[in-house]
Amino acid sequence: MDKLIPFLQQNIWLVLLTAFSGIMLLLPALRGKISGVGSAGTTEAVQLINHQNALVLDVREPNEFAAGHIANAKHIPLAQLSGNLKTLDKYKDKAIVVNCRSGARSSMACGVLRKHGFTQVYNLKGGIQAWEQAGLPTVK
Repeated sequence: MDKLIPFLQQNIWLVLLTAFSGIMLLLPALRGKISGVGSAGTTEAVQLINHQNALVLDVREPNEFAAGHIANAKHIPLAQLSGNLKTLDKYKDKAIVVNCRSGARSSMACGVLRKHGFTQVYNLKGGIQAWEQAGLPTVK
């Protein structure tokens, strides 16, 4: 303990950098917990789709969607989501799995849905890329 204080004093920038790095690593997980948006890996997403009849909402651009998407997915590009929320009203209290290419756009879409009262919103971890890497089917 006698050597810890001098070490911390001599290496304050290293300690601060380590603390900042840790916070930055934890921030995405905490943001999801705070906002009420869940995340689902491919296994959880399949279970939500099969057992809870979850809606799959694909928020990619039309050309990305046409290249391959999850079967029965509803397609609303992220830029058009706010203007199309009425078409999703019947899903306000039902599970919705939102996907994009990698998970970034779908995370934003999940935030929009939660803000407008959708209660069971899940971001597909890794997006369609993770879905395809897991060997799960897509349709064109």
